[in-house]
Amino acid sequence: MSGGPHIPVLIDAILSHCAPIEGVWLDGTFGAGGYTRALLDGGAQTVIAVDRDPLAFEMARDWAEAYGDRLVMQQGVFSKLDTYAQDLDGVVLDLGVSSMQLDRAERGFSFMRDGPLDMRMSQDGPTAAELVNTADETDLANILFQYGEERASRRIARAIVMARPITSTLELAGIVEKCLPRPKPGQSHPATRSFQALRIAVNNEYGELYEGLMAAERALKPGGKLAVVTFHSVEDRMVKRFLTARGGRAANANRYAPETVQAAAQFTLKSRKAIGPDADELAVNPRSRSAKLRVAVRTDAPAGAIDAKSIGMPQIKGGT
Repeated sequence: MSGGPHIPVLIDAILSHCAPIEGVWLDGTFGAGGYTRALLDGGAQTVIAVDRDPLAFEMARDWAEAYGDRLVMQQGVFSKLDTYAQDLDGVVLDLGVSSMQLDRAERGFSFMRDGPLDMRMSQDGPTAAELVNTADETDLANILFQYGEERASRRIARAIVMARPITSTLELAGIVEKCLPRPKPGQSHPATRSFQALRIAVNNEYGELYEGLMAAERALKPGGKLAVVTFHSVEDRMVKRFLTARGGRAANANRYAPETVQAAAQFTLKSRKAIGPDADELAVNPRSRSAKLRVAVRTDAPAGAIDAKSIGMPQIKGGT
């Protein structure tokens, strides 16, 4: 993701597909507050803003007071959102990385700025440096391949192990760069996939998404809306398969096999296809080019559980 001022991606599409915006909403990925403010301005009575990063709430102080008790800020993780509120009219999740994290070198998310190899969204727990310097080569390769879809994962993991100890972001980025061909004009930085994979592992992002989708199902009232914005294929696959299964069709890894209809659907899908940015949004916000929005409406069917593997959640062997 690029830095610069935060622009809520696909916010107009969310407001349109979730209209009318009313009642109590939960923004599970508060970040710079773009979605929360749009929901409050768009008709929500209350928004419960959840973020694991305490910096998000510090940065919101300048504008949060204007909304009074309509804005409730809750430090935590969206996998536990149903413990923060029940009978919600809506839940929105933006799975992109916040620019406030990328822009601060000391947070260790960016391969373009030198800083400590940290990457922790909550600012506590094991760092990326601990993972990079202690995981064995096979586990590192699995993380890079499964979480970052990095084809050169084994080569990069071997180079990382040989270069230990690694303490800074630019040091790691340089090691990855040497393992890959020079990018052509317009291609992403060679370290993009590796940094993505390590960030996901450090913050258990796929586990959070898996648990968060089920938590949203438990927390939404009948007629409540779930809107999820993803930025890469693995996340979108998980959301798509979850909503397909909970929309009355069994998640099926074999696309040629007939779909299995379930007895009760927990969601009604607004669209079976993902919603992308239009030309106007792309012109204003290039960050939105890879974004996909999926929206579903909660039914009155009882909430349940779903197997992580069935929705395409990457499985890392070795316990890392």
